Amino acid sequence: MREIVTFDAYGTLVDFQLGPTTLKVLSDRLDLDNLDVDEFLDDFRVMRFQAVLEAYRPYHEILHSSLQMAMRLHGLEYRTSDGDALVEAVPTFGPFPEVPDALRALKTKYEIAIITNSDDNLIARNVENIGVDFDYVITAEQAGAYKPDRQTFEHAFKTMGVEPSQVIHTAQGWEYDHIPTRDLGLKRRVWINRFGRPGSADYQPYDELTDLSGLPKLLGC
Repeated sequence: MREIVTFDAYGTLVDFQLGPTTLKVLSDRLDLDNLDVDEFLDDFRVMRFQAVLEAYRPYHEILHSSLQMAMRLHGLEYRTSDGDALVEAVPTFGPFPEVPDALRALKTKYEIAIITNSDDNLIARNVENIGVDFDYVITAEQAGAYKPDRQTFEHAFKTMGVEPSQVIHTAQGWEYDHIPTRDLGLKRRVWINRFGRPGSADYQPYDELTDLSGLPKLLGC
């Protein structure tokens, strides 16, 4: 029986440097003596999550609107060029160091796929930067919905032609990936806990790794 290892992209495979990039884009207007940078970036993260829970719209629009709202919350003037610069930066992000070798090892036994909250044109460059061929790259744009909406996962299963029981889902994102997949009947779930966050017994069973380097061994490659 076919088995597919699926991955979230940003934060799992791709080093999603959105925080530092945002600060760089806004560097000419940030008063670091009076701005709580961590709070600002956390608000921006929350705004992005809230946006994906709403009716679908392209991810580049979400980046624009959530950045604008976070800046307004902190008394900063938003310019369309701010959002443009952020969107243009996303495709330049490359993989975490261990990712390409881990994926190549997995491909000796499994099909591999990406399920990502992204636009087709944004993720395409990130995949090129990883340098490994995926059997499927499934985006929110294709699904017409964002994770954690189950529609995204259901669209992925249909696209790949598999049942959930044939899928091993691997992701860093807790609220985007591990909460909604608990009851989907997946074969296995692997949490890439890159930031040392606490897990939850309520969402077991799942395996936990600090990065992708141990995944091939965990999955018998």
